[in-house]
Amino acid sequence: MYSPKSHKKARTGSVQIRSSNNRLQLVFSFCGKRHFVSTGLGDSPFNRKQAQDKALEVERDIAYGEFDPNNLDKYKALAALTTVDPTPTNSNEGLELPEIWNRYREVRSPKKSASTIRMYGWVANHISRCPYKLLTEAQAIFDWLHANVPADSTKRVLTQLSASCKWAKKSGLIGGNPFQGMASEIKLEKPDGEEEEEINPFTREARDRIIAAFKADRYYKRYAPLVEFLFFTGCRPSEAIALQWKHIGRQEITFRRVFIYNGKKFVIQEGLKTQKLRKFTINAQLAEIITSIKPENFDPEALVFPSPEGKHIDWHNFTARAWKKVLMSLSQDIILSGGEVQPGIEYRNPYQMRHTFCSLCREQDIPSIQLAKWVGNSAEMIDRVYAKPVSRIPVPIL
Repeated sequence: MYSPKSHKKARTGSVQIRSSNNRLQLVFSFCGKRHFVSTGLGDSPFNRKQAQDKALEVERDIAYGEFDPNNLDKYKALAALTTVDPTPTNSNEGLELPEIWNRYREVRSPKKSASTIRMYGWVANHISRCPYKLLTEAQAIFDWLHANVPADSTKRVLTQLSASCKWAKKSGLIGGNPFQGMASEIKLEKPDGEEEEEINPFTREARDRIIAAFKADRYYKRYAPLVEFLFFTGCRPSEAIALQWKHIGRQEITFRRVFIYNGKKFVIQEGLKTQKLRKFTINAQLAEIITSIKPENFDPEALVFPSPEGKHIDWHNFTARAWKKVLMSLSQDIILSGGEVQPGIEYRNPYQMRHTFCSLCREQDIPSIQLAKWVGNSAEMIDRVYAKPVSRIPVPIL
């Protein structure tokens, strides 16, 4: 499909050619009204030439005072006309995008996961940055996002804006959804190996070296139990940081809340990303970790993994300082006695601890449905992400 690479601001009185859902439109303003003439032509170089001829015809008629907004059939190829009047027909149509988004966010947030609430705040930040706020400026909002925000983020923002306006329309707040279909105009090219870059677990040997390095580190050894816990449970960091001693029983751990950023500040939120709570059985390996840090007279409300100040751990700070420092100390090859070389460990983000747990469980032939129950994902996702081909299985003689 032919697609233009840039969106330049049109000069006054000019006619622009837009592609919407792979159909070409003529877009222009006349006497304060925005007109969208759908040509019905698919987006291709040949059809764009035809659309350009029609655009020049519109510009000529406007320039010579011959344009008649009530007789637009002469400019159409095959399709219909939609005219948008920027003057609100009622008080509700005067709502600006930030207000619609905030109303939508308030209604939807109570039933959403922590990650979705973070995403709502992320969208709000983009709306705040954009200089265009009116629904009648939907195309300008699209153009601004396309020019200033990465393509994948633009697509996500437009998807959410469309969802909010769809809700507002159903709620009687506005008459139409100007963002409908816009996200589909953003085409993404997935780079080769993208999934491999995102899922890059440590080996068992590398995991044990990382744990040992944390235990030996002068400044960050207090985080060693947390690192062990993450490696041996596969839980999300936000779940571990929110754990209190009352959530840890003799035989199982109950994950039921998270410590997350809600778009304004870090807060404790009840419920997990994909479920209300999740139980995790304590094995001998995990019991040893818990016993080593559990106070004799513990407070049930106290955090299991507190910061040095006794508060919730700042995960960004942990990653930037403790994790990065310890991992970088392991990055160089080491020559052992006898001349054997111990390879360095490639730096990876700490979320790979979760992926490491899942990958090692799959190596032990743990069923997908069981692993999914342990880590709070679907069995389908486990199979899709962690079911890797096993090179040691020989090709059968058929």
